[in-house]
This record gives sequence, structure tokens and C-alpha cells, in this order.
Amino acid sequence: MQFEPLPLQGAYLIHPKPHFDDRGFFARIFAAEEFAARGLASEWAHINNSRSVRAGIVRGLHFQRPPFAECKLVRCVNGAIWDVIVDLRRSSPTFGRWCGATLSAENRAMMYVPAGFAHGFLSLSDLAEIIYPSSKPYSASHEGALNWADPNVAIEWPFAPTVVSKKDASALMLAEIDPLEIQP
Repeated sequence: MQFEPLPLQGAYLIHPKPHFDDRGFFARIFAAEEFAARGLASEWAHINNSRSVRAGIVRGLHFQRPPFAECKLVRCVNGAIWDVIVDLRRSSPTFGRWCGATLSAENRAMMYVPAGFAHGFLSLSDLAEIIYPSSKPYSASHEGALNWADPNVAIEWPFAPTVVSKKDASALMLAEIDPLEIQP
């Protein structure tokens, strides 16, 4: 695997190294020792699956507050998404900044989302499906959401979303969220 550091401290775009033959290919998408060697989460509490039925659906930007702040490893297994993270860690030099990348079944890239980040995505294709492990169990009382359209964060979405849930549309702006007390 190739670990490409992103401009937000602790975040990575990870590229599996496929081995091709006449049957297709084989690629490792997780190796505990490679993640641990970089100080990244190497144990997972849940593995989640999300499917968006058409292009233009926004999901997020979701996060968990401590002690349930979670790391995620997001991979698109069908179609394509524009995956976005926002640093919510109070003491981080990249607090409030965002980063995005296209994840697709074709490019097989994965986004490593550190604890203390909001995460969301826009489906770029019909039937976009992602699978992602998370390092902590879900806790409804620790759940939070950052508004995907916050003008102060100014995420550059590839196109205007056509479907946003009521919950995501009414999420808080960055200025309304208490920064997370998580060390970068």
C-alpha cells in the first residue's frame, strides 16, 4: 500500500497495490502492522456499509465526540464519491480546514479519516456504495454534524447536491460547534 499524506495533519489517501494476472487482481486494503507503524488506527470496532441510489446525494459531514471520536477508513466499492473531511481538533494547525478526494471502485483509493474529523461525501454516480471500518462503537449521544454548506468552511463540491437529508441540512455551522479536545 502507498500512504499519501493529505494537507490535513494525520489524514491519508491510501492506494492499494494490486497484483494482476489472467484471473484479475489481488490487493491488500489493510495491514495492521503498516497502519500501526504510522501511528494510525489498526483495530476496528465496526464495519459499515452505505449505498446512495443516485448521483447528487450528500451524506454528512458527521463526527463523534470523545470518548467515541472515531477513525475511519473509507473505500468506495461501487461507483464513485467525492469524499470530504474537515479537521475539528481544537489544537490542530489545520483546524477548520477541509480536504477532498474522488474515491471510486475504479481507482480503489481509500481515505483515512483521523479521530476528530467530520466526514461526508457526495455521490458522483448512481449506486455509489462505500464500506468503511470505524475504530469506536457508534454512540448517539456523542454524535455531531457539521453543515455541508458552511460558507466559512467553503468546501468545493464538484456540483450542487440534489438530495440532502433534513438532519444534514440542519447541521451546525463550524462556529457553532465546540472544537474537539483531541490531540493531532
